[in-house]
Amino acid sequence: MLRSDLAGLGFREAERVPTDGNPGVWGFYDAGAPKTLVVYMMYDVQPVEIDAWSTDPFAGTLVERPGVGTLLVARGASNQKGPERAFLNALQAILAVDGTLPVNVMVVADGEEEIGSPHFQQVLAPYAERMRGAEGVVLLNTNQWSDGYTELPLGVKGLLYLELRASNGLDAPLHSSYAGVVPNPAIHLVQALASLTSPDGRTIAVSGYYDRVREPTAQDLAMIRGMSHDWGGLPLAEGLDPEGATADLLFLPTFNVSGITGGFVDEGMKTITPNTAKARIDTRLVPDMTPEDALERIRAHLAAGGFGDIEIEVLAAFPPGQSRADTSLVRAVVRSSNRWTDVVALAPRSGGAGPLYQLTGLGLPFCPVGMGFSDGAHAPNELMLIEPAEGLPPLGLAGVEKAYVDFLFALAEP
Repeated sequence: MLRSDLAGLGFREAERVPTDGNPGVWGFYDAGAPKTLVVYMMYDVQPVEIDAWSTDPFAGTLVERPGVGTLLVARGASNQKGPERAFLNALQAILAVDGTLPVNVMVVADGEEEIGSPHFQQVLAPYAERMRGAEGVVLLNTNQWSDGYTELPLGVKGLLYLELRASNGLDAPLHSSYAGVVPNPAIHLVQALASLTSPDGRTIAVSGYYDRVREPTAQDLAMIRGMSHDWGGLPLAEGLDPEGATADLLFLPTFNVSGITGGFVDEGMKTITPNTAKARIDTRLVPDMTPEDALERIRAHLAAGGFGDIEIEVLAAFPPGQSRADTSLVRAVVRSSNRWTDVVALAPRSGGAGPLYQLTGLGLPFCPVGMGFSDGAHAPNELMLIEPAEGLPPLGLAGVEKAYVDFLFALAEP
């Protein structure tokens, strides 16, 4: 569908790119312009927990919310099919009026972003040299908060996503009367997980884990001071003030347990000693950390603590991606964004992760672009604002499209 959309807009190249996993999409619109923009897209989404949704997550339902306006509720509405479709609508509008675009546009689309982009390099490889001369790469987002404040992060964290598995070697669970004489994998795994952080669950206890963390620069700290530190009612960890929480989110790695399974937790009673247990953990990495170094330190820590028997499988791994603020791309994004909102703040990076390093590694500056408001990425009832209620500052869909038009012409300026 995406390939067809690009072809329909007049992209001279609109190709489905095979990989060892899900295919990618490549598109090139040659406007004969002096400047070229690379647009990163993704066409995959997160799985859904269907019972947690108030509407069919794949139907695309318009919902009226008093004081907010008209919302599109659908999986991908926020992350990132809503902004991506709005950008294509903006291209269609420019072409309808001018017959061509103000800049050349290269689209590179990932079909595996939500599982760590394991084959994205295969999508990039045939086109990498052509992309090197571009002004930069943009990620299409809705960057406004509900109060209109707009934040533009200039990088993303890296990710190491692991599955840890513990076993006592048995083929099946045992009666729990054996608990005093047979090892319990669930207890063993929980003890291993607890050893990886301090008791507060925030500070990573793995030896040397912070050794490669890059200290914030003066420019980073200036950006922090200019950012909003409204956490929207989220409970912050004890001892953290809002600005300190923002700094920790952006400049420090994290350790997270995404889930634990093992034994019996269904209705009724079953007193057993499980034979296996497993957990999914993720750690988000900051410059200049690498997934390889983080993994080896975690392995060494577990072995030293008596947990060397726990099996570790790497499910996703990629390093951080980072860009500078002093680029023509960032200036164009800020200049065009200022036309639509009162407060535009640059952030050193976001707390999220993505395959940005594969693009910044080509020497491409990076910046997210896009007005409008969305919420609930990865969560039930994901939404994008289509028509704001009277007085609500964020732009609706039509405004988002106009802001994309403004950006493309701002980038085209000498």
